[in-house]
Order: sequence, then structure tokens, then C-alpha cells
Amino acid sequence: MRMRRMRNLEPRMEKCADYRMIEPQAQKGKWRALKPNCTALWVEVGCGKGKFTVETAQANPDVLLIAVERCREAMVVAMEKAKTMGLSNVFFIDMDVANMEECFDAGEIDRLFINFPDPWPRKKNAKRRLTHRGFLDKYCRVVRQGGELHFKTDNAPLFEFSVEEFAACGLEVKNLTRNLHENGIVGIMTGYEEKFHALGTPINRCEVVCKPFVLPPEEKKSSEEAAQ
Repeated sequence: MRMRRMRNLEPRMEKCADYRMIEPQAQKGKWRALKPNCTALWVEVGCGKGKFTVETAQANPDVLLIAVERCREAMVVAMEKAKTMGLSNVFFIDMDVANMEECFDAGEIDRLFINFPDPWPRKKNAKRRLTHRGFLDKYCRVVRQGGELHFKTDNAPLFEFSVEEFAACGLEVKNLTRNLHENGIVGIMTGYEEKFHALGTPINRCEVVCKPFVLPPEEKKSSEEAAQ
């Protein structure tokens, strides 16, 4: 997400300090301690300005939601929303999703959301797509076996690419649709999703059941290099 640089970013971040995890690596394996009575740990990668984030947290008060966003200008807007709503079950991390294994233990996450990621349309950048098998390998290490990855995008070529990647990794795909809101709004929408749905753009969505799989060493290395 590209946003203009905020001159008052740091003061705004400081006002939302209770929602920001400055050293997420220290929470590895201990995230549930933030909400001991939570029934599940969900993670959203690329939360943007946080509409989906805060509405999901509000609708699921028994769930602990961790939102990851590397654009701090977007993340501070999301944190401000959470603060205004008085939410106590959502926290934010400003980091690159490629570093997830540094912050989450094996099998620690129950559900992971990927909403409208950058499609990286050029073929040479395929390994940067957040549904490339190199990233799927990372997700399946930190999401428990049988846990789910929920994926939405308005980009049809990215969706088809993603479905092929899921199949190549032997991952089960459920509830696949290429027009999620065809018969009325389904679930919580992101701000981006609202705009494109209003324009008549079909929204693609599916759920993927995570399980361990072996990524060839050469693919793992090239994926890590592409993510840097």
C-alpha cells in the first residue's frame, strides 16, 4: 500500500502504543498470553487501514487477532480505529510477512487472512506474490495442521495462479468462489473490497486447509531471496 509520508506519524503511533507490538519476536510461542481466555489466534497479513481488522475483532471478541502491516502510515490509521472502538483483542505488528517465522511458533496460528495482496503481475516477480508456494511454506509452518488460510482478491489472474499453487502444494481448497458477493454481501469487507464491489468487480475468495509439505531446497532458497 502506497501512502503519503505522515509528518506526525510518530506522535500518532505513540498515542496508540498499547496496540503496537514493538518486539514481536519476544512473543513467539506466547501470543495467547495477551488474551489468556481466547479461543483462537488469528493473523491478518497486510491489514492496510484496518477496516476488516477492527470489524473482525469486534465481531469475534473471544478471538485474539494479530494484524501485520509493513506500511506504518496505514497501520497507524488501523490502530486509531481499534483505539476509538475500545477493542482489547487486536494488536499490530509493522513487519514484512516474509519474517513470520521469527515471530510465530510452529503451529501457533489457527487462521490466517490474506486480503487483496499486491498481485505482482509480471511473471519474473511471481515469487513475491503472497500466495506463491514459498510463502505457503512459511504459512503452513506457523499455522497449525488443519488450520485455515482465507484468501480474497479482485485480481482474477492472481486468483487462478494461487489456486494452482495451492494444488501444487497438495493443499485442500474449500468454499471457492469467483464472485463472492453475487447474491448479496458476504462477510466483512475491506475498504478496498467495498470500492471495487461498488464498481461491479467480482471478488474471488477461497479457504485453504494448511498442512506440512516439503518445498524443494532450490525453490525455498529462491523464494527467500525474492522476499528480501
